[in-house]
Amino acid sequence: MSKEFLESTMDQALDAVRQSVDGFAPDAAPSEVGRIKSIAQGVARATGLGAVRAEELLLLGGEVPGMALDILPEGVGIALLGHGENLGAGNEVTRTGRVLDVPVGNALLGRVIDPLGRPLDGKGPVREEERLPAEREAPPILHRAPVDTPLMTGLKVVDTLVPIGRGQRELILGDRQTGKTAIALDAICNQKGRDVICIYCAIGQRSSSVARALEELRQRDAMSYTLAVVVEGGDPSGLQYMAPYAATTMGEHFMSQGRDVLIVYDDLTRHAQAYRQLSLLLRRPPGREAFPGDIFYIHSRLLERSTHLKPEYGGGTLTALPIIETEAQNISAYIPTNLISITDGQIYLNPDLFQKGVLPAVDVGMSVSRVGGRAQSPAYRKVAGDLRLTYSQFQELEAFARFGTRLDNETRAKLEHGRVVREILKQDRFSPLTAGEQTAVLLAVNQGSLDALPPDRMAEAQTHVLKQLADRRGGLDSIADMKPDDPGWESLSSDIAAIARELVPEDADQEAPEAEDD
Repeated sequence: MSKEFLESTMDQALDAVRQSVDGFAPDAAPSEVGRIKSIAQGVARATGLGAVRAEELLLLGGEVPGMALDILPEGVGIALLGHGENLGAGNEVTRTGRVLDVPVGNALLGRVIDPLGRPLDGKGPVREEERLPAEREAPPILHRAPVDTPLMTGLKVVDTLVPIGRGQRELILGDRQTGKTAIALDAICNQKGRDVICIYCAIGQRSSSVARALEELRQRDAMSYTLAVVVEGGDPSGLQYMAPYAATTMGEHFMSQGRDVLIVYDDLTRHAQAYRQLSLLLRRPPGREAFPGDIFYIHSRLLERSTHLKPEYGGGTLTALPIIETEAQNISAYIPTNLISITDGQIYLNPDLFQKGVLPAVDVGMSVSRVGGRAQSPAYRKVAGDLRLTYSQFQELEAFARFGTRLDNETRAKLEHGRVVREILKQDRFSPLTAGEQTAVLLAVNQGSLDALPPDRMAEAQTHVLKQLADRRGGLDSIADMKPDDPGWESLSSDIAAIARELVPEDADQEAPEAEDD
């Protein structure tokens, strides 16, 4: 090997080294790394994070996510968003520089995920279109439009007496095992074909209960337009605390595109308990029932995000159905009263009605919708107007009649009519009625066409009236759009009365005077 060749090779190597050195720019961004000082069930305290921001996403031990909740001079209180059994004092805590965000978009429909966007359905990773912060400010008042469009649940007692409008927040509360989740699932299933996106957020529920609810939605093909955000009772409190905010962000993305969204929080009792656990472990001062002082604020800032936007801001709606579990029918407890004051009405489920077989077990006297008839069509508003008053009077008369007092004929007639109303408002699960069908049935009840029938024949009478009326008119969809002053309204009433008479035995009118004489 010649000397000239070696010198040439050395020169080339030196030139390459010089070019590499000249073009080298060290990419050494300063990073702040803290250390875990102490760790408890679901929370940790760390030091050395002097520049951390509120609600910033942190990584503990390089893999467990956490969120900065308390920023104090002596350290940072962190809510764990994952299981921290392998963490201990001295492990590193690194900053991510961003707040907790979640994936949003159409790719989430039909999926079951956790609040961080991780799949729980075994269908592989979630395809991300965009990520938005889980905590966002509610739309300003000037961006909101009035609630004037109904969100039909398919349940007669709800759509009639406590109507829900798109953009409303209607609380569902009652003791355990009274059918709260059943009403919410019925509402989700009834949105099929109505271009409404549904989000079912399960917070701290048993795995078997969540699996049963999701299976019911799958069987009725409701998962095609539904997204499920699930966090189980055994998951960390921080994950349960963030679940409803993450689900709301996913719904807001569709609302900003002009879509209609229905979100169910099942339930906020578990959410409040998870936040109480976090606060107590972080040594925040406890208040009433050991809840922290800001328990009202965490729910109000969540539910205020549900609204109806003006057209210039998207025009979409986000309707919220939060669920609360009461104890021994005590709706004046701390969390129920908080939620009642935040929402636009409540549907109260009475365990006494549930035990009597009155399903859905909606207590009409204690349920209210602050939107009311503004979210109902004119025909529906006409037939539902007097029904609430009639039913409430019947409940009072029925309680009075139990004392054995002799009743006059007018009072006895009101009782019989009230029993007919109660029976007609009963409805099996997952058997929704359209607005036209409900209008026809309620019109038959209001004009007394079914009073001559015994209460146990109401289901048969409803089926007969709807079938015969649909055959005569070629369908019932147009009934919901009718107005009481339309020429066809009287014809409709006459048709319903004639159909109802077909169910009454021919000798019923002859037996009635004999019973009155006795």
